[in-house]
Amino acid sequence: MKMFRKSIGLFIAALAVLFAYCSGGNVNNTAAAKTSNDTIRIANDSLEYEVVVFDPGFSSWLLRAAPRGYYSQTYLEARNRVWVQQWNIKAATQTNNNLFLMQIEYDPKINYGYEVNYLLFNYLTYFQLRNNLSLGVFQPHRFQ
Repeated sequence: MKMFRKSIGLFIAALAVLFAYCSGGNVNNTAAAKTSNDTIRIANDSLEYEVVVFDPGFSSWLLRAAPRGYYSQTYLEARNRVWVQQWNIKAATQTNNNLFLMQIEYDPKINYGYEVNYLLFNYLTYFQLRNNLSLGVFQPHRFQ
């Protein structure tokens, strides 16, 4: 999938994760989170970046995940960079094609903000644990 100036899209198996951005500026951390029928939407006030996850079970799993602020944004970004890179390799090489249908457009030079990184990190953790697989050197673990 090519990068678009107005939006970036991504659809993964039975879920869709959408990063939409309208400008290249930094994201503020005044994001609002909403859940509805296993759909989670996180967006900031200006809607520069947005993540929407549709995946049965994820919203209830997220309630048991580490609370916001437990991990730093730097920590989340480091994990996301590695996991997204491995995800994209699997999508490009058709490894487990039924799980990795499309690549994730995640640019480490863009500041997506805490909420977007938090949701992506937790979705990738959930995905790895649910499917009993690893996306790199950082092993996912359940928050106690």
